Formats: sequence, structure tokens, C-alpha cells
Amino acid sequence: MLELLKQPWPWYTSGTAIALIMLLLVYYGKSFGVSSNLRTICTLAGAGKKVKFFDFDWKTQAWNLLFLLGAVIGGFVAATLLNNDQPLQLATATIEDLQHLGVPFDGQLNPAALFGLPSLGSPKTILILLIGGMLVGFGSRYAGGCTSGHAISGLSNLQMPSLLAVTGFFIGGLVMTHFLLPFLF
Repeated sequence: MLELLKQPWPWYTSGTAIALIMLLLVYYGKSFGVSSNLRTICTLAGAGKKVKFFDFDWKTQAWNLLFLLGAVIGGFVAATLLNNDQPLQLATATIEDLQHLGVPFDGQLNPAALFGLPSLGSPKTILILLIGGMLVGFGSRYAGGCTSGHAISGLSNLQMPSLLAVTGFFIGGLVMTHFLLPFLF
């Protein structure tokens, strides 16, 4: 049975699960988003004493912290118990694009050249992670939520600001991929 779980699942499995979760959230009047957990965690750490934004009743968001914990545990289970030892199958064109950027394809979902511990020894990598993290943090705060919150929760609630935010996310991703990423590698 465990071997069946290690095989790639069809796209409609996760799509159906996301739809069911969203129906439950809409029914209970909740909205989903990962970046809101940062606000809750900062509130728990006492940031509300110094910054008004963090001064709120965190208990109203305790369910979202459980979701975050479940995502971490789920990622751990997928990476350890459900790990498939076979190399990732990518299209030849994708492998060539990676090699053109100087990223050798090693058959893993996260190439060691980018995500391995030795890559953290490079000042360039540290700088990219630092600037990227700051941009993601600023962007999610400026947009009023993260990609998951807007794309999954906001769009399912037919919110126009979420449609605008998701459009901006995709445009930003395309610009990054086609114009900025080649200069970084």
C-alpha cells in the first residue's frame, strides 16, 4: 500500500481536496492564507506590545496555525515516508534550459546546486535569499496576502482584489523567469 502512495498522484486528487477544504472554510466563514500566520506568530512572540498591527486576538487565528503545522508535518511525511527514489522525469527542453542557466540536473525535485547545503556558502546565494525573502514579505503584506491566500481563498470567494493580485503574481513570475533569472545565474 505504501508503494502506491509513493507514485505521483493525478492533478485532480489535490484539486478535489483543495476544493473540499475551501468549501469547508467558506461554510465556517474563514479565509485561508499562509502569510497571515506570520502575523499570528509575531503576536504570540509579543510584537503587539510595540507595533499596533500585531495587537489582536491571536486565538481567532489558532486554526490557521494548525493548518501551518499540518503543512510542515505533511511535507516531512512526503519527503521521508513517501519519498520515491526514482529520478524526477523532466522534459529534455527543461533540462537543457536548466543547464543553460548553469544548474546541473541531478534527477531531484530540488537540485543540490541550488538547494544543497554547499550552496549556502556562497555570498551570492545568501544575498539572493535575503533580498528575495524581503521582497516576498513586502509583496505579501502590500498585496494584503500571499499567493495561496489570494489564488485559492480569494479567487474562490470571487474577490476582485485577489484576481488583480494573482494576475500581478503571474506577471511578476514571468518577468522573473524570462528576464531577471538569466542574469542571476
